[in-house]
Formats: sequence, structure tokens, C-alpha cells
Amino acid sequence: MSKKEVLKDELEDKATDVKVENVVDGEVSKESEVDGEMKGDSEEENEVSEQTEVIEEISEEERLTEELVKEKDKFLRLFAEFENYKRRTSKERIELFKTAGSELMGALLPVLDDFDRGMKEIDKSKDKSLVDGVKLIHNKLKDTLKQKNLEEVTVEQGHTFDSDIHEAITQIPAPTDDLKGKIVDVVEKGYKLGDKIIRFPKVVIGIK
Repeated sequence: MSKKEVLKDELEDKATDVKVENVVDGEVSKESEVDGEMKGDSEEENEVSEQTEVIEEISEEERLTEELVKEKDKFLRLFAEFENYKRRTSKERIELFKTAGSELMGALLPVLDDFDRGMKEIDKSKDKSLVDGVKLIHNKLKDTLKQKNLEEVTVEQGHTFDSDIHEAITQIPAPTDDLKGKIVDVVEKGYKLGDKIIRFPKVVIGIK
């Protein structure tokens, strides 16, 4: 074989080696690209997974916050209802205490009226000891009833008639001009137990 032919064969072998190397390098490059793409996909998946977890955590936090607000509102409503109930029952208890025994007090009023009328006759007695003794009992009875919230409704001659607290039993010509349309006389005393009138005072009104 000539020297020229040998040199040609060597060049052909080198060209073949270069092609093979290029092919191998190409495959390696493709593999690297595939690995890069897979790595990129994996990172994107991890990022999406992390974002999903964050969203889920936020949603859970919002749900818990909403439940907390609802429970707080429910508690405040129950507390307000309980406070209203306490005030209402307290008021009712106070009213019941004030008016307790109103029937008994009402039954005692005629007795108290008789006692008052009896005192007017006893005052005419010349026996001072008797008068003082009966007055002491009379005052003690009235003080005891007052301690039980029984009070006399204040009404006198010349007061303006008020249908809310007075009971007119009759009308007579006013004895004086200043008593026209006013109370002329009190026939029967009135009493109240606490703020509630249990017997209206019976009065006579002067007319023009």
C-alpha cells in the first residue's frame, strides 16, 4: 500500500471517530437536557405543592377565625340575655317584696280607720294617761305598718283633683271660690304599698 493510501485511511478513521464522538456527545447532551427538564419539572411540582399547602393553611385559619367570631357573637348574645334576665327577675323580686302581703294590708285598713276614729273620741277624754297610752299604741301600729312600706296618700282640702290618685264620690257647691274644682273634703284616707296604691282616697269635689 502506498504512503498516500495509508494517509487516506488514517484520515477516514479520524473522521469516523469524530462522528462517533459527536454522536456520543449528542446523546449525552440530550440526556443532560432531559435530566434538566425533569429537574425543572420536579422543582415546579414542589413549588406548586408548597403553594397548595400554604393556601390550605390560610383556608383553615380563615375557617377557624370565622368559627371563633361566630362563637364570640353567640357568647355575647347569651351574656346579654342573661343580664336582661337578671335585671328583670331582680325588678320583679323587688316589686314582689314591696307589695308582699298587700291583701293582708288591705284587710287591716278598715281596722286602722276604726282606730283613727276612735282616737278622735279618746282625745275628748280628760284621762290624760288613757289618751297617752292609746296614742302610743296607735303610733306604734302606724310605724309598724310604715316599716312594711304602707304609707298614707297625702291629700288635703284645697288640693287639685287628680283622677289617677283620687276617687271622687260626690260633688258639692264650693264653699269658697278658691275651692271650685278642688278637693273640699276627704271622706276616706287612701293608702299605697310601695309605689302601688291599694286604696284610693275618697274625696268630695267643689263645683262652680
